[in-house]
Amino acid sequence: MDDQSIWKKEISFRRKPKAKAAPPAPGEEPTSVWKKEISFKRKPAALEAEPVVESAPVVETAHVVVPAPAPVVEPVAPVVEIMTPEPIGAWEVDAAVPPAPEQAPELDVAPQPEPEPAPVADAPTFEAPAPYIPVTVTAPVPVPEPEPVVHPPVPAAELPPLPAAKAVPFWKKEISLGGGKKEKPAKQKRVKEPKPAKARKEPKPAKPPRLKREKKAPRVKGEKSKGAKRLVGLKIGASQLAAARVSNNGSAELVQVAREPLSPGVIVGGELRDPDALAIALKDFFAKHKLPKKGVRLGISNNRIGVRTFEVSGVEDEKQLDNAIRFRAQEALPIPIDEAVLDYQVLGETTNEQGELVRRVLLVVAYREQVNRYLEACKKAGVTLTGIDLEAFALLRALQAPQEGAGDDPSAALVAVAIGHERSTFAVSDGRVCEFTRVLEWGGSSLNVALARALDAAPSEVEAIKRALSLSDAVVPEGLTPEQAAKARDALQRATQAFARELVSSLQFYQNQPGSLGIGEIVLTGGTAHLRGLAAELQRLIGVNVRIGDPIARMKVGKKIGDLEQLGSLAVAIGLGIED
Repeated sequence: MDDQSIWKKEISFRRKPKAKAAPPAPGEEPTSVWKKEISFKRKPAALEAEPVVESAPVVETAHVVVPAPAPVVEPVAPVVEIMTPEPIGAWEVDAAVPPAPEQAPELDVAPQPEPEPAPVADAPTFEAPAPYIPVTVTAPVPVPEPEPVVHPPVPAAELPPLPAAKAVPFWKKEISLGGGKKEKPAKQKRVKEPKPAKARKEPKPAKPPRLKREKKAPRVKGEKSKGAKRLVGLKIGASQLAAARVSNNGSAELVQVAREPLSPGVIVGGELRDPDALAIALKDFFAKHKLPKKGVRLGISNNRIGVRTFEVSGVEDEKQLDNAIRFRAQEALPIPIDEAVLDYQVLGETTNEQGELVRRVLLVVAYREQVNRYLEACKKAGVTLTGIDLEAFALLRALQAPQEGAGDDPSAALVAVAIGHERSTFAVSDGRVCEFTRVLEWGGSSLNVALARALDAAPSEVEAIKRALSLSDAVVPEGLTPEQAAKARDALQRATQAFARELVSSLQFYQNQPGSLGIGEIVLTGGTAHLRGLAAELQRLIGVNVRIGDPIARMKVGKKIGDLEQLGSLAVAIGLGIED
């Protein structure tokens, strides 16, 4: 093939015609598609093969007029003009320098060489996969089961004796962890023997409750007991701290008493508002009076403490009884169980008409947050509490030993009232158990406020005048005129009438309860109870016998204790120290 200039080659915009495939060589067998070599490389360029001239058969064809090819116009080489700058001026020609020869510029246009074909690597060979041949499965020929051979029975006497089985120790026995299941011999059901009829349980004797325990016989004088239990009753009021140390050696004995004023604002409405201030006051109080800090029983009282008495029947198990009482507590008291401290005591046991055991239960519930505040203050002061009691229970223990009824009437109820500085504790008892209790919003400060208004003075300035006045006679205290004394006495009487209305309202509420008792008498305690003429005035207004209670009437008094003034303010503290 002659080399042609690039300018003389034919340029076409049509697709290049494919080269005709060479006919197969003679004797060459066709290859299956599975046996052909497969290559993932680029297909090599086909080499031009020399045409093989064969004698073609003569075929009559139609005359085809082929248009004449278009003339090929050879491209004209571009003429390169050489720009010669014009001379600026005449130059002097040196005769010694020969003129430069004139020569036309030559343009060397080198022909572009054609790129050589890149060498092609041999394609990898792949083995064709073997053709899939289906496998035929033939079912096995069923084999007939052999007929069972039945042997005639053999007498037991003709059988050979069996070897005795050796005893295998427990540690040598095989232990299975879930292997194959062994056939267990069928268990023979045992015929149950009829159980003998259970004897009917007799009701258990009632345990004496806190307010129901019988008084122990006093020991012989001079006999010492090593197991004497001493308690310190602690009463935290709105205006003072009171403590009584009692030795429960057969009969209660008052060993020591102490009182100290308390700053206002620490206890408000019967609830502790400042635990840190109370902790400091308790620490100084116990150190000053040399009171033991162990074996202390604390008394609390407010309207957020619930007391109920109810019956539970048909429950004999102690755990079931506890659950039944907690369930009844949710219905009887407006305090969520998870926010409350609950305690109960079984007062007695009886049997109803159906033969079921009936227990009478006394339930006390207090808010946990309120109790925790007192525990925190005592812990900071270094005081170890043996228990927390309701002030109403302690009051009843101090005023009367356990007995039936009030005074000489065994069917009457005893009403105890402890008049405090801001509030008063009201409790009703059948002589052994507290039937009803509540806190009245009336105290000795109500009389101070009434006197201060009548005399146009401050409530803190009239305390001495209140103690000097009398509701039964016209006594003129020192520093007052008869007119002022009469005006002050009239203010006290109006305040006492308000207190009497509170008492009547509480008594009516109690008597409206099922199973309530008749009122036998009202016993007053507290500092304000020593106001002359107060008991007689309340008896006149209420119509029930009213007297001043003596908290040391049922106990011995130690030699170190002298004459006690305002003994009524120690009644709750003394009752907290008594262990009935």
